[in-house]
Amino acid sequence: MLYTFRYRFDLIFYLTIALIDKRTIKQLAEEFLEGTKGFVVEVKVMSGNVIKIALENDEQTSIQDCMALSRHIEGSFDREEEDFALDVGSPGLDQPLKVLRQYKKIIGKQIMILPIDGKKTEGELISVQEDEGEVLGLVLKTREKKRVEGRKAKQWVEEEHQFSIDDLEWTKVIISFK
Repeated sequence: MLYTFRYRFDLIFYLTIALIDKRTIKQLAEEFLEGTKGFVVEVKVMSGNVIKIALENDEQTSIQDCMALSRHIEGSFDREEEDFALDVGSPGLDQPLKVLRQYKKIIGKQIMILPIDGKKTEGELISVQEDEGEVLGLVLKTREKKRVEGRKAKQWVEEEHQFSIDDLEWTKVIISFK
């Protein structure tokens, strides 16, 4: 019984020491990006110390931004002590929005949302409600053809809808090449 406990303890201790801390990586990245237009969207640390950082910029994310952050993170660790793989890139056009700065960046743009208990809805992001740097909700202006009383043909009707962020599965930007 004692042997089994010790084995489990050693294994847990090894796993705790072996993984690079996600908070440390995020803090290093945020310190490096402070005062710039860049911001961290997500940090993942997977088994084998594989680190993935999603980086975005208030204007546009460049390869130079990713390379600079990558070099900073790599320079902050001693490869003799910590072996890791590092991948820094943009989140991707098809990925859901995750942080407040992403939402603020696209006010006035077309988005698609998926409510937890509803169907996909497309419209223009009008505003974002926030509190202490967190997204609480959003206002979406939709445009669809509906029957209007007193008219024979359907008319374009614009409506504003409020959504709580807790009621949404995801929010994505609609990419248009028009």
